[in-house]
Amino acid sequence: MAPLTPHWEQPSHPEIQDVIINVHEFTSKSLSKVSLPPFGLYAKLDFPPCTLAGEPTYATVQCGRDKHLNLNSDLLYINHSCEPSLIFDTANFNIIAGPNGLRAGEELTFFYPSTEWDMAQPFDCLCDKPACRRRISGAKAMTKAQLEGVWLNGHIHELLRERDLGIDKETEPGNGRSTAADQGPTTSTKAAAPEDATAQALRDALKHAEKVVEAAQSALQSYLGGSAALAARSRKGNRTDRGNVAAGEANNPGGVDTLAAGLTRRGITSRELSGEMGGDTVLA
Repeated sequence: MAPLTPHWEQPSHPEIQDVIINVHEFTSKSLSKVSLPPFGLYAKLDFPPCTLAGEPTYATVQCGRDKHLNLNSDLLYINHSCEPSLIFDTANFNIIAGPNGLRAGEELTFFYPSTEWDMAQPFDCLCDKPACRRRISGAKAMTKAQLEGVWLNGHIHELLRERDLGIDKETEPGNGRSTAADQGPTTSTKAAAPEDATAQALRDALKHAEKVVEAAQSALQSYLGGSAALAARSRKGNRTDRGNVAAGEANNPGGVDTLAAGLTRRGITSRELSGEMGGDTVLA
């Protein structure tokens, strides 16, 4: 299959991505323009430019048992690596930094079998990482050992459970869809698949971090409020130095009062960060 010819305006993500086009087929790549902490938001998979694909190709990203996305942007140039710098969280349509974070200038990569069950165009990996899996054709053909320690999306976990339990389901090429779907759910598939355990653990960690920040803000606000009260009493008891106090306040307007008041504003939450509260956040 020939490389896809871009039909979108380039560059599509100039603030966060530097695309390097090579003349040889399938050798182009992209570098990050931003640094992020572990699991920081890199980009959103927005609609548009994303669209649902009629069938899987080498250029689509699988986002469900039988759903695939056309990225329609320079995000297409994010290559595979067996030790990736990014995670494609297709359940939430987010691209986030991996567990080691992301550095400016680092190549943008993700682990293709984390989204792809049975790839339309397999290839031999040349990442040369210590954990390189060599042949990449999707999670369907990989062992538990090969998939250990990497982020996998919920639909991949579900399909792996069915495979390992020996559930008799024929799948359409490239998308993991059951040909028996129209006959109704079987006993083995009636229950809803549990949420991706890694995703849930990260959400729990974010909630815990928010509570820690709120507690620290409350403690600091209380401390600064007490300091402000002591300062006020000191000013009342030392009126002869009012001129010096006024000069000090002019050099530091608001003082601890302003800082304490500012702490009453709550910072951005994980839901706002992930775009669930609206907007079209692209930059982290």
